[in-house]
Amino acid sequence: MSIADSLLAFTLAAALLTLTPGLDTALVLRTAAVEGRRQAWRAALGINVGCLLWGAAVAFGLGALLAASELAYTLLKYCGAAYLGWLGLNLLLRPRTAIAPTTGEGRATANWFVKGMLGNVLNPKVGIFYVSFLPQFIPPGQPLIAWTFGLVAIHVVLGLLWSLILIGATRSLGEVLRKAAVIRWLDRTTGVVFLLFAARLAVSRR
Repeated sequence: MSIADSLLAFTLAAALLTLTPGLDTALVLRTAAVEGRRQAWRAALGINVGCLLWGAAVAFGLGALLAASELAYTLLKYCGAAYLGWLGLNLLLRPRTAIAPTTGEGRATANWFVKGMLGNVLNPKVGIFYVSFLPQFIPPGQPLIAWTFGLVAIHVVLGLLWSLILIGATRSLGEVLRKAAVIRWLDRTTGVVFLLFAARLAVSRR
């Protein structure tokens, strides 16, 4: 497989994976609808920084260690499930009825960025996915570290573009999405989604 073929094949595969609805999509949509576009972008940036951190771990061999060590995988898996469960319970049991006020903007900025990042960093399946998926698209004889970062960068760009589309799609429904009843429903629905992902992660196998 030539370099051009490898890049094209990976881009198409990563695009399909990015478009598949999942936890990241739910988080970006919910944040855009309830918190606004700025907070949704911060969550999206956090999500993709988490991908970059996993890319670095895989590039420097930590991903392979995670794939080989059952204990390391299990510990990280349960930490990730606990974190997602905590987020889900908070959204389910304490849904909001209004958009967060503009005061305390700095605290909100860090909060949604960190939530997005931890959602990926504490999910060992992202690391296992990169370990098993990326090498298929690295041509023989090419530098492993450079190619790993390059492929992860493509995945991140696709993720940011998809987030842009999701956030833009909420603009036309802005008034409806900011009603108290809708905000409660979005929080509770997202909470249920997070709890389902937490349960799925907790009982998952490699």
